[in-house]
Formats: sequence, structure tokens, C-alpha cells
Amino acid sequence: MDIILLGIYATFVWLIFFKFKWLPWNIVSQVIVVTIPIIALTMIILLLNIFTPSSSDVRAINYVIPIVPRVSGQVTEVPIEPNRPIKKGDVLFKIDPVPFELNVKAADAKLAELKVALITAEAAQRGLEDQLKNAAAKKAALGARLDLAKKRVEQFTQLAATGAGKRSDLEQAQSDAANLESEIVAADATESQVKQKLAARTATGEIDEVATAKAQIAKSEADLGNAKYDLDGCVHLAPANGRVANLALRPGVRAVQLPLAPVMSFIEEDDQWIIAFFHQNELRYVEAGNEAEIFVKTHPGHVIKCKVDSILWATAQGQMPISGNLPNTQPISAPEQRIAVRLLVEPKDREIFLAAGARGAGAIYTEKGKIIHIIRKVFVRVSTKIDWFVFKLH
Repeated sequence: MDIILLGIYATFVWLIFFKFKWLPWNIVSQVIVVTIPIIALTMIILLLNIFTPSSSDVRAINYVIPIVPRVSGQVTEVPIEPNRPIKKGDVLFKIDPVPFELNVKAADAKLAELKVALITAEAAQRGLEDQLKNAAAKKAALGARLDLAKKRVEQFTQLAATGAGKRSDLEQAQSDAANLESEIVAADATESQVKQKLAARTATGEIDEVATAKAQIAKSEADLGNAKYDLDGCVHLAPANGRVANLALRPGVRAVQLPLAPVMSFIEEDDQWIIAFFHQNELRYVEAGNEAEIFVKTHPGHVIKCKVDSILWATAQGQMPISGNLPNTQPISAPEQRIAVRLLVEPKDREIFLAAGARGAGAIYTEKGKIIHIIRKVFVRVSTKIDWFVFKLH
């Protein structure tokens, strides 16, 4: 662009001083002619870098998800190919489900067994309650019979004393009363035992056997859920739209659940970041929503419209380790780290495929100095045309 401006300026100088000779070509005019472009270009470049900062480092960055199997097992199917478009929910690979199906069946059978045990425990609880009622009723009945037996003992005692009754009848009455007293003692002991068992209840009013059975059922249901979860993990689906790289799976290979050993890398395509790096003093007027233009080498001649999403006001130099040691000041200062600005591609250009890692350049147009924005836009368009040329000697 500088060359173009100098060419236009040289044309006007030739017309004024040589073609039409409107002004004399002398030492004064020569100094002025040489001085004007130097000052003008210097001012234009300074203002452009302030009001429309440019970056020679624009990158297309994608999220890369390391795919780690949820379960370990032998791979039976890998229906995808590397570096091919994949839709969200497509099958990435399958693991032999037989061991996990057996675990589900075993957990299901255990759960059924514990449910039967719960029914038995609940029946036992109801039986204890019935025993308590029966013991109380029996005690009441025996008490009435005992009162009657004691009256008969008194009656036979009086009759025996007057000689009107038999001694054997008195003894039989005394024996009946003693038997009834022993039965009442046994019924009272049974009632006490049942009450003790029923007294050992949980906060929900259940006996220990029922509470234990329910706790075992809850644990068995959790085990069954885990077994089903592991079975579902035998089929691994794509988490988003994207492509697969570093595919290390083939049918017959054993996939292992190790976070540090992913079986493939999944590159998302929907949520792509466009990052432009600027020197720190270039961002004084840059704000979210500013217009921006970029061009990448994979699409020569094409200007991609964007807008500023945000400025990432953080670099590695801004970190201070929190520890018991004082920060160490290096004898040589670290170089200034640039600030990253995230750009959002405008809707009309979102269909353009930007490969992860695509590099290019671009510029941001702030709300200041709009009169010179056109110069930067011309710079951008001239620069993107140059990308058509491949300068190689081999």
C-alpha cells in the first residue's frame, strides 16, 4: 500500500513539475517534494496503528477433546474414518458388551433376591405385631381365668374347713390356679420379647431386618445402575459435530480406560475461536462490537468479516505463584507478551471452512479516526491478493 501511495504521489509530482510545469523544479521544491511523503506516510502509519490496529498473527483454534473409553474392553467395531466429517451422536467405536451384559444380569438377579428378602422381613414384622396382640389377648384371658380359679380356691377352702367339701377338689383348684399363673408368666415373657424386638426400630418405624433389607436393595439398585452405565459405555458417541484425528483403534484392540492414553482426538467444528494477537499498546481504543476483517492463507483473495467479541486481558506474565516463597525477579526482563482478541465471524461468512490451525492476518476498526479506515481496508485487500502467489524455489 505504501508503494501505491508513493506511486500516486509521484504521478502528481510529475504532472505538476514536469508535464505541465506549474511550479519550478528547484532546491526548495525538491526538498518539499521529498519531505511531504515522509511526514505524511509517518503520520498515516502512526494513526492507522492507533485507530485501526492490525495483526499479522490471526489463528483459527478449535477445541480438541481427547476421547477416553468409559470402560475397558475389546473393540468390536470402528465405523469412522480419520479426518472425515462426523455428526453429533454418530458412533465412534464399540466395545464387546458381553461381560457388561452379564454384570447387569447378575445385579438384576441380586436385586430380585433382596426384594424377596424384604417381603420376608416385612412379613416377619407383621408377625411380631400379631404376636404382640395375641400375647396381650392371651394375658387378658388368662387373667380372667386366674381370678375365677382363685375364687374357687377360696370357696373350696371354706368348704373343706367346714367338712362340706372334698380335699381333692381344693387341691385341684389350687393346681389350676398355679398353672394359670405359670401360663400368665410365660405369656408375659413372650410379650416382653416381642416388645423388645419391636422397640428396636429405625426412625421410619421399621424393625432392623426390614431396614437392613431396604438398605441392601438401595445398594443393589445402585450396583445395577452402575452396571447399566458401564454397558452403555460400550458404545461411544461423538460429543459434537467435528472430525477425528490420531485414530489409534482397530477391531480387536483392547481399549483401556486411561485418561493419559486417549484412543483418538476429536476436533469440534461448531465452536471455533478466531484469535488475533496484538501488541499491548495497540488496544487502547478496541472495544467489544468493533468491526474487524481477517484473511487467511487457506482462502487467498477473500476478506472475512468479523466483529470483536472480547479482549483476553491475561497473559502468562500476569501470573504470580501463591507460595511461601517471594516471587523471583529474573536478571533479564521477559519480552512483552501480546494480548489476544477473540473475533466472531459474521453470519454471512460462517459457512467458510477454516481449518484448525489456519493462520492469517487482519485488522480491527475502532470508533476513532473513521476517516482513515478506508486506507486500512485497502491495505487488507491488497495483502489478501498477495496470498495468491506462492514464493518457492522448489
